[in-house]
Order: sequence, then structure tokens, then C-alpha cells
Amino acid sequence: MCHDTDASPAVFGEPITTVQSAPLTLTSADGTAVGAFLARPERPSGACVVILPDNRGLHHFYDQLAERLAEQGHVALAIDYYARTAGTGPRDEDFPLRDHLAQVSREKIDDDIAAAVNHLRSTDDAGCERLFAIGFCFGGRQAFLAARPQFGLAGVVGFYGGPNVYPNGAPGPIQLAGELAAPILGLFGGADQGIPAQDVSAFDEALTAAGVEHELVTYPGAPHSFFDRRCEEFVDASADAWHRVLAFLDRRDS
Repeated sequence: MCHDTDASPAVFGEPITTVQSAPLTLTSADGTAVGAFLARPERPSGACVVILPDNRGLHHFYDQLAERLAEQGHVALAIDYYARTAGTGPRDEDFPLRDHLAQVSREKIDDDIAAAVNHLRSTDDAGCERLFAIGFCFGGRQAFLAARPQFGLAGVVGFYGGPNVYPNGAPGPIQLAGELAAPILGLFGGADQGIPAQDVSAFDEALTAAGVEHELVTYPGAPHSFFDRRCEEFVDASADAWHRVLAFLDRRDS
């Protein structure tokens, strides 16, 4: 897994607006009820964000992240991946993650992302002038793939999302770069043993060849999951990453 139950997003700066937040249930294309968490700012910026969690699915780290983004004016909606096999109720530490993860497919995740996008676009008072996706680890890879035109996003952000092939050999963002269109911000740890530097370089080359606007940033010495308030050694990397994310969400040319 990526962020454990004690992790908290490493955010910087004071809130600029108050926030209302609560769990939410979405309906996916196949009729599945999808668990989600929505945070809404009192004064919206015009940017809305779909948050794609790591392979644990929706847990407290992402509820907090949604609220921290909303405090900066961005409507944020975090989704779960496991409603089809685990329902939408709370899960404890004994949740058999690997069993449920094995039953998730990219097609089902696409349906769930589309449900989140459609919800944000159809909510009149959300004020979604620009819609983004941001993901972490497993969700970072999904965020990169959400740059496909079918979602109509203004941009995507992937924190330590693996860009190469899936463990089962299915094509990943490098192999599918020609299908991507939305601008991409990728944030990586230089000491992440699961994502070698050559994979980041190959992703850069594939996106350049495909003509996809992108910026890939590697923080020297930072591990996987460095964006955690407890990782005091990498506070500078986390601060830089957070400010890059906020600047990306403030894009007005998309």
C-alpha cells in the first residue's frame, strides 16, 4: 500500500475559505453505488478536482486531502475503487485488500472516474470551469490515464504513479502516451525503488513524442509516499509539490 492509516497530506499555507464536507454516494455506469467524499469551499475558485486514491481505496488521507484542496477554493471529490466487491461502508484494518484489488479493472475505474466527473459537471453551484484529476501511487497511474480525451479534463496530476506497464503486463501510460491529451504534472521520488529513473525518462520521451504538454519533477532522495506530514526529512519536497499542484489547478489557459 502507499499511504497508511496514520498518514496525513503535507499541505502548506493558510486556508482562504471555509469548507463543507461529507461522504457521498455516486452511481457508476454499470449501476454500482460508488463510495466518495466531497469537500466544497464556500468561495469556489472555478477548479474542481477528482481525487484518485492509492490502492487502499478511499481512506482518511484522501478525506483530509479533499478538505485541504477545498480550503484553497477547489471543489474536491475523492472516490473509492471497491464498491463492487466491498460495498460502500467503512472498512477496518483487516480488509483483504489484495483480494479486492485483483477484481478491479481499468474499465471499471474509468466508469467510476466518469461518474465523478459527471457529478461535478452537473452540480450547478460547484462552479466547475476547469476540471482536474489528481492521484497517488495506484491512483497516480489512473490519473495519468485520465488525460485521455474522453474525460475532457483541463489537466491531471500524478504523485508517484507508475508510468510503465502494469504488473500483469497491460500497457501503462508510457505505452498509451499517444492516447493522452490533457496536460500532465508528474511528481516522483528519486529514491522510489518501485519507479526507476529510466521509467520517468521514458515517460518524458513518450509524452514529448506524442505532443502532450507535461512537466515531470523528481525530488532527489525522496521515497515513495513522501507527501506525508510525518516525513519531516522531505518537507521541502512536499512543499514544492504542493505549490506546484496549486499552480497547476490555477491554470486558466486550458
